[in-house]
Amino acid sequence: MGTNWRPELSMAGRSKYKTLADEIRSAVADQRLGAGEQLPPVRELAYQLSVTPGTVARAYSLLTEEGVLQAGVGRGTFVAEATTQADDAIAWPQVLNLRSPLLPDMGQSQLLRDAMRKTADHMPAEEFMNYPDRRMDLPLRRALRRWMADLPIGNFTAEDIVLAHGAQNALMLVMQTVLNGPDPAVAVEGLTYPGFRRAAELCRARVVGVACDDQGPILSELERVVREEGVQLFCTSSEVNNPTVRFTSDTRRREIAVLARRLGLNILDDDCYAIGPHGAESYHSLLPELGWYVSSLSKALTPALRVGYVVAPRERVQELARTAAFSFFGMSRPLTEMTLEFMSDHRLLSVAAKVRARMNDLIRDTVNHLGGHQVAWREDVPFLWVMLPGGWRSASFVRAAEAQGVVLKSAEDFVLRDARAPHAVRIAVNGQVDTARYEAGIVQLRALLDNPRDEFTV
Repeated sequence: MGTNWRPELSMAGRSKYKTLADEIRSAVADQRLGAGEQLPPVRELAYQLSVTPGTVARAYSLLTEEGVLQAGVGRGTFVAEATTQADDAIAWPQVLNLRSPLLPDMGQSQLLRDAMRKTADHMPAEEFMNYPDRRMDLPLRRALRRWMADLPIGNFTAEDIVLAHGAQNALMLVMQTVLNGPDPAVAVEGLTYPGFRRAAELCRARVVGVACDDQGPILSELERVVREEGVQLFCTSSEVNNPTVRFTSDTRRREIAVLARRLGLNILDDDCYAIGPHGAESYHSLLPELGWYVSSLSKALTPALRVGYVVAPRERVQELARTAAFSFFGMSRPLTEMTLEFMSDHRLLSVAAKVRARMNDLIRDTVNHLGGHQVAWREDVPFLWVMLPGGWRSASFVRAAEAQGVVLKSAEDFVLRDARAPHAVRIAVNGQVDTARYEAGIVQLRALLDNPRDEFTV
């Protein structure tokens, strides 16, 4: 085992063997532990970590089943050679896309190909020929419940999950279920994911903004818009605000939950962008009767499957399931079966760890290149928020970047139509291009930041 690596088992509320397995899996993913490297004997590592030998043995056994480790009788436990092969990155595109996060292929495509073959070979013929219903997707909902087991979502079961065609579709389903009356209104943060606004508009709902500070949405402002505008649903991303990367503090979340309970306000908590450990409880945990948790597989594994999900308040699950059924009858049976095979693959956690490690490498590289400028960023968040220096407006900066072959998003994309946008841009990480091409694009952005173009017109 590498002399500079020591597993950290301090995560509260988790089984120690799972925490140890995660630590080893992450060390393999970011190459702190290389293929062929030997791990300490069970008793030795147990002594080093002050845990039982059974804890270490269970972690080693789990990772051996996943193919991360391999054990030889009388030889010990070693890091296995990779069992999934990533497709080569698109080497050097003429235009570098930094508008939306693009995940590297660290083996997901191979897992999907294998899942498609298994689905084609094993799914009964009659299930290819009939309409789906909610009962059919229960195995996938159970797999997703296991996938979310370590997230602070609160008490829920697979029966509380409703599937959707991606997180955007999930937002729509929640709005269609919650909003009522002739003039419904939805509240969003002043800078936020534009999909909230577009979903609300499709539901014929007004959208009002809520001012925020560095702790999250301002409590008094949220109460004001609920009382004055008749807001029925507040859409937020408490773990990672898109685009500012802001984290809503635990204290602010609890204050908002108390306010929402007093006002009867539903809260939709969109958790699509955090790909690592979470920092505080979700609104579904703090406010189980009014909190709706929405996420998908898109930012951690692949957006190609278009599988999103809602963990609904228990008393509203059937209502939400009915909305989904009235919208599209149910999720396609081949799709849910293929996703189940994908989620059940013993290699999945190892692949997910490699995706996370690669994205974090790119995030750190980006920050290093942009040092000295005002950049908001966090590990496990696949985009950065850059405040532009004096002399740049966001629209002109985006145009200048595009002229040099780099496309990204302006702050105007994230504000309400009648709101004033800050002079800022969002840079999303692209893990699908050659590293040199990605770094060249970031260097071009750095050059623009270093040389503002003061404009004077008459």
